[in-house]
Amino acid sequence: MSYTFLVTTSLGLDELLREEVTSLCPEAQLRSKPGQVVVTGQLRDAYMICLWSRLANRVLLKLHGGQADNAEQLYELASAIDWQQHFSLDQRFVVDFKGTNRQIKNSQFGALKVKDAIVDQFMQQHDARPDVDRQNPHVRIQVRLHRQFADIYLDLSGASLHQRGYREEAGEAPLKENVAAAMLIRSGWSASMQSPLLDPMCGSGTLLIEAALMAANIAPGLFREAWGFSYWAGHNASLWHALCEHAKDSQIQPQVSLHGSDNDQHVLKIARRNAQLAGVSPLISFARCDALKVEAPEQVGFLVCNPPYGERLGEVTSLIPLFKQWGEQLKQRFADWQLALLTSNRELLKQMKLRSNKQYQLYNGKLECQLVLYSMDSENCKVVARDNVNDSAFANRLKKNIKHLNKWLKQQDTDCFRMYDADLPEYNLAVDRYADWLVVQEYAAPKNIPEETARKRLYDALAVLSDVTGVLPDNIALKTRAQQKGRAQYQRMAKHNERIIVHENGARFYVNPRDYLDTGLFLDHRDTRQIVRNMANGKDVLNLFAYTGSVSVHAALGGARSVTTVDMSSTYLNWAQDNFALNRLKGAYQFIREDCIKWLANHKGQYDLIFIDPPSFSNSKRMHGTWDVQRDHVELLKLASACLKSTGTIIFSNNLRSFKLDEAGLSQLGLQSENISSKTLPEDFKRHPHIHQCWILNRD
Repeated sequence: MSYTFLVTTSLGLDELLREEVTSLCPEAQLRSKPGQVVVTGQLRDAYMICLWSRLANRVLLKLHGGQADNAEQLYELASAIDWQQHFSLDQRFVVDFKGTNRQIKNSQFGALKVKDAIVDQFMQQHDARPDVDRQNPHVRIQVRLHRQFADIYLDLSGASLHQRGYREEAGEAPLKENVAAAMLIRSGWSASMQSPLLDPMCGSGTLLIEAALMAANIAPGLFREAWGFSYWAGHNASLWHALCEHAKDSQIQPQVSLHGSDNDQHVLKIARRNAQLAGVSPLISFARCDALKVEAPEQVGFLVCNPPYGERLGEVTSLIPLFKQWGEQLKQRFADWQLALLTSNRELLKQMKLRSNKQYQLYNGKLECQLVLYSMDSENCKVVARDNVNDSAFANRLKKNIKHLNKWLKQQDTDCFRMYDADLPEYNLAVDRYADWLVVQEYAAPKNIPEETARKRLYDALAVLSDVTGVLPDNIALKTRAQQKGRAQYQRMAKHNERIIVHENGARFYVNPRDYLDTGLFLDHRDTRQIVRNMANGKDVLNLFAYTGSVSVHAALGGARSVTTVDMSSTYLNWAQDNFALNRLKGAYQFIREDCIKWLANHKGQYDLIFIDPPSFSNSKRMHGTWDVQRDHVELLKLASACLKSTGTIIFSNNLRSFKLDEAGLSQLGLQSENISSKTLPEDFKRHPHIHQCWILNRD
């Protein structure tokens, strides 16, 4: 009997999958699609793919296909299948649904209609229905909808075939087994298995285990106990058993040289355990070693590796020098070797200064990657002198800025400042120094700049930062800053919990260089904080939208009689209290977690000095409605002026560049304003004077 099967794989592996299926099923008819191969053949062919494929994800048996422009047509399509030919009433099933169209807009709805058709058919014939079990079904049905057509399949594989069954644990960035197999094929090693294979960043050992399975001719399907076809009524158990026994008899004891190393003892323990479970432990040599210190085996071979990508932006700065050094090491120790490196960040590989001879696009899960091949010939083994930072336009400008700022810094009392602020249009980023850290903020590139170009320029800049500034690469934090609304700038990005201490004009502050888009200290308000400090002596001070309380600290250090700090975030109020403790401040200091607008409306206190630096926009769930500084600032200042003593002062600031102060509205409140923006702009921010605006408001 002839069947039609859909064999799926990761995008980019379909060409290799077709070659593999051709070898496994020489008499079957094949047709390729992106990430798929359609097979017309015998049941034996499907079993061979399930048992032997190193590249496939799933093997799906086509049951029916046709028009499914709407829910009714989809129901009729599913009803046309005699489901009792495939499974029985006492077996659990589930429907997986992929795709949508104009009428079937939700995959869950599509799955429900197919499930209803199956259940209704059983009810009509038996007055009973099989159970649906999403976690442990006996039978898995898959429906693929494309425009007005749907195909209905029985999943013969069950769990994805890349899940061999030997891997109990994986490292932080697991490599899918079928992608590892594809890397070995593309690298050329699978056609030359007598050559040494080295993975110097082996993690949980997937690449080397897949290589050992290839060399020993071990069918990857032998590790699996559960299959999608196990409960299928059409399953030929005797045929499957015979194919498995033949696969076991086909195994060999190869003479191979497989070497893996990693500097993480924990993942090496996982790798050894996985190799043991796969039955190939004797074939692989694992050792703990830094990748930069790995020596090549005596015989020339293949280095195949899945190095760190720097998927989390903050990791990139420490990876750049690692890849530079790795490139130098490979040139010195791996002459005549073949390299195959998988990455989703080609710019990192470019730091190695190697010329590639081939590149393949593929996906590791949902992550788009490139497999880049190199031949370590005489050209690639030439040791190129490290780039001279003096040849970089960005480096030249940065050094010029540092020289200028050093003169200014001698007159300052701070170790945190901005040293570069998009001075060159092609390097659209800001660089701030916080003690012995750098925080780099990459601004969104203009739409006319290709993403690849912007990325290259960013990496060019990052590559010289450590050399120019003397800051260690691990102490350089990278962040991307697009236009932020409300408190999005305060949302947590990571969880390093790595706070450092900086100082500013006699005050000390905790800042967090990695975990948030902003660090906890707005450097552009350095002079504003000094103004507050100079005005605070003997006064009752209120700091609204206080963030981490830096203004409150300066007010307290300036001799304020009392300081009240108000913010909606418990995280930042706790941070503010930590800053007070850091400066050994004890006294009449209050910290209030509240919506500032709501709190002001009900507050009866009176203050000599009120500092207000609200966000431009906010739609926080803790607020009633939304906040827009242009729309709502007069109402805010009205509420604040009600808490202002007759001789008191409000300092009002915001960073909305298009903001226009409603002077007529303020006049009706009995307030007069003085624009002090230029007085609050520090030397290191004068390149972009509109970073904030600031006014002093007093009663008429």
